[in-house]
Amino acid sequence: MSDDAIREEPALAALDDTTLAVRRLISASQDLTVRTARRLAMNVSDMTAIMQLSEHGPMGVAELARRLGVSSPATSVLVDRLEKAGHVARVRDTLDRRRVRITDTPAGRAATLAAWLPAIEEIDEVSRSLSASERDVARDLLDRLTRAMARRAEA
Repeated sequence: MSDDAIREEPALAALDDTTLAVRRLISASQDLTVRTARRLAMNVSDMTAIMQLSEHGPMGVAELARRLGVSSPATSVLVDRLEKAGHVARVRDTLDRRRVRITDTPAGRAATLAAWLPAIEEIDEVSRSLSASERDVARDLLDRLTRAMARRAEA
């Protein structure tokens, strides 16, 4: 949806241009996730699960299900699929041997890094082109936006 179309919505008409730029960034990130998942011959839910494991570390099926917003049985099927492809592994918890945690594998990390690396390098190139003061402002803005989004996710 274009910025003009968004501004036609009365509740969104007064949005700041920076807010709209953030919306475009989030949309581009979602598009990149879809394209990256396709490159790895997986669906977006699988890619998102791998991203969650990479970001937050090993976790149980119930926690992964909560983070993905799907049921535990659906997540078990997803984990089966990723485990068969070699992207994740089920491992016994070292403190509670009854508990099984899902972790990404070295092969899974290598495959996803290879798929994401061109985008990461391009983002890094843009970041490095900023002056030190611009980087400080950008980091502060992104940190504040991240905290705001995290609060909304928890609400």
